[in-house]
Amino acid sequence: MHEQININKSNLSKISNSVNKINSNKLIELYEDMLLGRTFEDMCAQMYYRGKMFGFVHLYNGQEAVSSGIIKELHLKDYVCSTYRDHVHALSKGVPAKAVMSELFGKETGCSHGRGGSMHIFSAKHNFLGGFAFIGEGIPISIGSAFQSIYSQQILDNHGPLNVTTCFFGDGTTNNGQFFECLNMAVLWKLPIIFVVENNQWAIGMAHQRSTSSPDIYKKAQAFGLPGIQVDGMDVLAVNNIAKKAIQRARQGEGPTLIEALTYRFRGHSLADPDELRSREEKDKWLVRDPVKRLKKYIINNSNISLNDLNMIDIKVKKEIDEAIDFAISSPEPNIKDLKRYLFAEDS
Repeated sequence: MHEQININKSNLSKISNSVNKINSNKLIELYEDMLLGRTFEDMCAQMYYRGKMFGFVHLYNGQEAVSSGIIKELHLKDYVCSTYRDHVHALSKGVPAKAVMSELFGKETGCSHGRGGSMHIFSAKHNFLGGFAFIGEGIPISIGSAFQSIYSQQILDNHGPLNVTTCFFGDGTTNNGQFFECLNMAVLWKLPIIFVVENNQWAIGMAHQRSTSSPDIYKKAQAFGLPGIQVDGMDVLAVNNIAKKAIQRARQGEGPTLIEALTYRFRGHSLADPDELRSREEKDKWLVRDPVKRLKKYIINNSNISLNDLNMIDIKVKKEIDEAIDFAISSPEPNIKDLKRYLFAEDS
């Protein structure tokens, strides 16, 4: 079963128009979430270059439509599993900006108590299963999360709705064995899981078209019998429309879906990457499709939300990020006496 949205110039202007009308509250929610992600990541770059953050920091600029379009359709009890490019996924799932920023600063008040850093954002409270440093690591974790939803309903007689797990990973992961094994298991057990491939065209320094014999990742679903869908990952409304269908399908016990979102990262692989492998021409072609600017233009032209309303959201987001920075700077460092703490579960 396959559904494809061809990404070409003639279709780009039509995709949003093809989406069912979306109410103003949803438009504001999506815009604010995308802007929060973009502003957060821009501030991360500033703090990194000022020496406030250490290690590898992978930013999400350009891919915001994927995170917001999918995660903002989930319920609070649903699960999200991320990659090493995980800050914005966590923000979309509701993890406070203060907790994420403080974690990036290595502070005790961080969501992982300063032990994880950029690549290991985690929040049990928000059912955010974490970022993972190696590609493909999160997919088996997500399978376990989705399995427990089925187990709770069928074995433990929990008659509530199925909790859905959404697993994000990049195009470079889709030639990894864990990807294929987990697709098979998800279909075999009809697990409530959505596999989201954020195809940003590059696996670190390897262009996607050069690294795989089958560049259309969504077609790989065919071998296992689950729906494979390709969508414009620079259009949050198109992504959101696909997400609604996939989430509903999973929650109703109809099984998994594979979504390939065609997107692009506006910065290098990490902040340590000089980004010299991608051509200026290629970057410029994607920059003009900036998902945040695109949604803002759509809102102004197709809703009763005013430019002043959007400006107020801008001010609100900037204030939230400024407060997150102040919180992170003023927070305490982890105590050396607690070096081995949090290795095991503690009594509540």
